[in-house]
Amino acid sequence: MNVIMRMYPDALDFPKEIGQSVKAAAMKVGELYGLDNAEVSVTLTDNEHIHTINKKYRNIDRPTDVISFALNESDEPKIADEKVNVLGDVIISVERAKEQATEYGHSLKREVSFLMVHGMLHLLGYDHIEEADRIEMEKEQRYVMEKLGVPRE
Repeated sequence: MNVIMRMYPDALDFPKEIGQSVKAAAMKVGELYGLDNAEVSVTLTDNEHIHTINKKYRNIDRPTDVISFALNESDEPKIADEKVNVLGDVIISVERAKEQATEYGHSLKREVSFLMVHGMLHLLGYDHIEEADRIEMEKEQRYVMEKLGVPRE
């Protein structure tokens, strides 16, 4: 699994371990779901930037914690000799993750790991709009977080 990471804005400040935790979470999803030849792009950002994206693409005028853009859900034709399964993009607001970690009483590492797992599962087609789908996605999230070794604190 190839995880391409970037920060926006470039001056975004957070502990180095947070980026490592995000990458580890993506890699664990890749391992557990057989995504050896897959690629995901991850952007760690702030509330201002994710607010702009949320408003533009989801018509929701507020910041959020994580947004996923799945490339495998489109109607675009598949490339015949495609060697890499490009899953899509996951955008995480580190600023919102810090707020939620404090609110929920657990570590920032746990929160960003969870957000990455949540975003990756969306890229794999999981959703939480319908109750049955929400239950299934939550089960998968718990499974991955347990295997990652970052349980709920």
